[in-house]
Amino acid sequence: MYKGEKQVLELLAREKQLMVSQIAEKTGLNEDSVRRIVENLRTSGYATTKSSEVYRAEPTGELLDYCKNEFPEYMVYKKAREKAAVSELSPVEKSIGIRWAKIKGFVGIEKGKLVPRKKEEDVQKVLGRMGKACNDLKESGTTERKVIEEEFFERKLLQKSVERTVIVEYTGKPVELEEGFNVNVPGPDMPVGKNHPITTITKRMKQIMTELGFHEMEGSIIESSFWNFDTLFQPQDHPARELADTFYIDKKSLLPEDKNLVERVKKTHEEGWKYSWDPEEAQKTVLRTHTTSLSARYLARAEDKKPRKYFAIGRVFRNEATDFSHLAEFHQVEGIIAWEKATFTDLLGILREFYRKLGFGKIRFRPSYFPYTEPSLEVEVYFEEKQQWLELGGAGIFRPEVSIPLAGVYPVLAWGLSLERPLMLLLELDDIRTFYKNDLDFLKSSRLEI
Repeated sequence: MYKGEKQVLELLAREKQLMVSQIAEKTGLNEDSVRRIVENLRTSGYATTKSSEVYRAEPTGELLDYCKNEFPEYMVYKKAREKAAVSELSPVEKSIGIRWAKIKGFVGIEKGKLVPRKKEEDVQKVLGRMGKACNDLKESGTTERKVIEEEFFERKLLQKSVERTVIVEYTGKPVELEEGFNVNVPGPDMPVGKNHPITTITKRMKQIMTELGFHEMEGSIIESSFWNFDTLFQPQDHPARELADTFYIDKKSLLPEDKNLVERVKKTHEEGWKYSWDPEEAQKTVLRTHTTSLSARYLARAEDKKPRKYFAIGRVFRNEATDFSHLAEFHQVEGIIAWEKATFTDLLGILREFYRKLGFGKIRFRPSYFPYTEPSLEVEVYFEEKQQWLELGGAGIFRPEVSIPLAGVYPVLAWGLSLERPLMLLLELDDIRTFYKNDLDFLKSSRLEI
């Protein structure tokens, strides 16, 4: 038995029977809560209810004004005593006062003039009864002067209202109260703040990379074409640089202050792609299309050839149509290992361990092609619910044309992985756009344990 039910039942046991309004007043509960509790007690056999309807006659504002001041028929009677003409009456006196003054025999009309028909004391007796009836109606909604009440209804000075009363009575049934707490009763649903799934998996991925000995790279989402394309040995006439694939910003970027670096990149392009490298093209500003531009920057800033392990998780942008599996803005998980003794097997081991820590048991690698890595591979994990392999990212070894102009080192292991796709698998989602709809029901119900 709930606290409110116990409180009402104890009150009924003392008072025997009460109206709902009285229970609400004595317990401090609102009447809606009392009605629900009473219904529960009734169905449980602890209480009975009786309903009654009381009809009331509610005075209108017009009637209250007449009772406080003067009725129109009396106004007309006073004008009759002054021998006023009908034309001298006010609109209210003409439309209401004359009719009721004549019905009650207060006045008559002769040759367009009002004539009194009753003495003042007789008129006052009638008005006194009307005033008393008015006060009765105001206080109790009824009056013994039924003739006057009917008149007021006819004049639309009263409105009928129905007051429904529920009387609750205790049946005397013994109450069996449980001792202590019932641990099987569900607790109330408490709305609490929680991290967005993107935030949760980002934190977990950063933790995994840190555990594997990597340092985080940071940088701007606004990038020059030099770092986004040229340092990665992507030719300046490559289709990926077109407006159809890349978001360009109407502002020119500066080339790096390191002229030797610019010269090395220029030479690599001209010798590798057999065209004249254009610095103007390299200075175009874009929203970065991948976080690999961070890898290029961090490789170029190194002052020695010591082994280095970096990672980055950040937003990237592609100028393409959105659908259930594609977004114009999404996240990429970037990583590089610069070490002269690094091998392709090391790359596979790092990726396998990364996804194992995320909770994916079955992982495989397939040969692939990417512009700035050779050899290249795709990472796939097995999704048990769909019983199929799903691709989550690409990896490989930076081509010498990428790593040597930047840092003079080779090999450099590199990978760029999706963040949203593994999260879709973990949450069993079919539409990548779900993450960015600001759907509170989804955010409250999502459960991510990694």
